[in-house]
Parts: sequence; C-alpha cells; structure tokens
Amino acid sequence: MLLSRVAESVYWAGRYLERAEATARLVTVHTELFLDLPKDAGLTWSPLLAVTGSAESFEELHRESNEDTVVAFLTSELDNPGSVVSSIASARENLRITRALLPKQSWEILNEMYLTALSARADAVHRRTRPQWTEYVMRGCQTLCGSLDSNMSHDDVYSFLEIGRFIERADMTTRVLDVQAGILMDGTRALAPYADITWMSVLRTLSALQMYLRTAGCGVSGPDALNFLMHDAQFPRSVERCLTEITRALLELPRYDEPMHSCAEMQRVLETSPVKHLADDGGLHDFVDQLQLCLADLHDVLTTTYFRLVPTASGNDRLLASA
Repeated sequence: MLLSRVAESVYWAGRYLERAEATARLVTVHTELFLDLPKDAGLTWSPLLAVTGSAESFEELHRESNEDTVVAFLTSELDNPGSVVSSIASARENLRITRALLPKQSWEILNEMYLTALSARADAVHRRTRPQWTEYVMRGCQTLCGSLDSNMSHDDVYSFLEIGRFIERADMTTRVLDVQAGILMDGTRALAPYADITWMSVLRTLSALQMYLRTAGCGVSGPDALNFLMHDAQFPRSVERCLTEITRALLELPRYDEPMHSCAEMQRVLETSPVKHLADDGGLHDFVDQLQLCLADLHDVLTTTYFRLVPTASGNDRLLASA
C-alpha cells in the first residue's frame, strides 16, 4: 500500500535526476561544439536556454546571454529551479521523504553527489574545470540509477521512479531535436559547412553517437539521426524506447487504463509521422509539438490517477492500491 504523496515524490525524484544528468551533458557537448567551430559559424549560447525551456526565467535574472551567465544559470544557480544543482537538491529532498524505501547505499550516493556538486559549483562555470564538474554529475546520476536498479525491489515505488525518469528523458530528446536539429534544418548558411559536426553534436547531447554509428554503419545523416532518436526500439534514449519503458512500468501499477491510453495516443503519433522526411519538408517543429502535448497529457493523467490527494475520513492520503 503506497501513499499518493510518496508516489508523487518518487516520480519527481526520477524526473529531477534525469534532468540533472541531461542538462550537464547538454552544457558539456555545447561547450565542445563551441570550441570546435570557428567564430564565423555564429554559434551562441542561447539554444541551451531554448532546449531547457528557461529563456524567460533567464531574462528575469540576467541582461546578457553570454557563456558565463548561461552556463552558471543552467548548472549552478540556486535561483534557477531547473539548474543542475537545484535539480539534484530537489531529487534529494523528494527521496529524503521516502528514504526508508530506498537502499541505504543509494541514498549515500545521492547525498554525496549533492554535497560535492554544491560545494564545487563554481567549477561548473569556468571553462577549464567545467568538464570535470559535469562529468562528475553525469557519472553520479548514472551510478545512482545503477544502484537503484541493482539493489531496490522493482515494486510500485520503483515503477514511479522509472516513469518519471523516462518521461523526462523523452521530453529532453524531443526538445534537443526541436531546437538544435531545427537550427540545422533551417538552412543556416554559416552552419551549412559544418553539418556533420553539428549533427554529431546533437547525437552526443543525447549520448547517442556511438550507438547510432553502430546501427547506421556509416556517416551521420540528418534524416537517419532523426529516425534513430525517435524510433530505435533498442536505444534507451529514443522516444520509442522511453515509451516502451513507461508502459512496462505502468503495468506494475493499479488503475493503469487511462495512463496507458495516453501512451497509446503518443505511440499513434510516432507511427503515423514520416520522421525521416521531416528534415526535408520542415515539419519537425509541428511533430515535436504533438509529442510534447502527448507527454503533457500523460503527466496530467498520472497526476489525476495517482497523485491528486483525496482526503479520507482519517485524514490520510489516498492509497494507490485502493479502488
């Protein structure tokens, strides 16, 4: 029997952990791309704000979107609830509520990662120390997820953690494609000579380059990369695989009919869109918008089904195992 507030805390912990890792990787890859391309390519730091959906929040705190301000905002600023440090802190707080349900070593990994990332957050801004800081965060998130997978019972608590992680992962994949790949397909002349490098950067942002090359067996092609990141059933960060993992976790929970219906609708959108041709006809943005709406609907359905509090006569939260 699991309280709805506990389920919601675990769900959001999964989302925050995935967000911290994804944002750290996004900053790392963009930094490397910025150094690889010549200045006349016109690459700026604003796309990072677009990918994370934080442009408005950034403008409220900063006047100029240069490297230091954008990187600090996305990695270490505590005033930004979506920064890497803030995301780890939020995951820690959500899992602290459910600490008794977690393996002891997993909590210790998270606590150590939070304290280290917080105390060394200035290292995330300086270009010389930035790779070490972001690598530490990415490895810490992956170590924690591996510890949970290996040492935690795969029960309803774990299912909510996984659902949160894979919803956030699918969201990041679609955002990266919409913003970064969209820039390439707009035909920007300055970036045209470097299309291969920039498409490789898109894949590396999602930790997908090596697996893409293994599957494709050739150089990087925009349409093929899009198809891989949307449809590859074996790659853990493709939208298709994220959806598979979400449905698998839902089957471990009661009252999964409505959430499964939302997943089925998203699957329909995936199957009926000619992903490989979106690079040619300019329909990527509209397609991603559809997927984003499906993800938002799934989140709303999960909230209504599992997280919305229904007071009982004793004042306790609703139990998920109840009818």
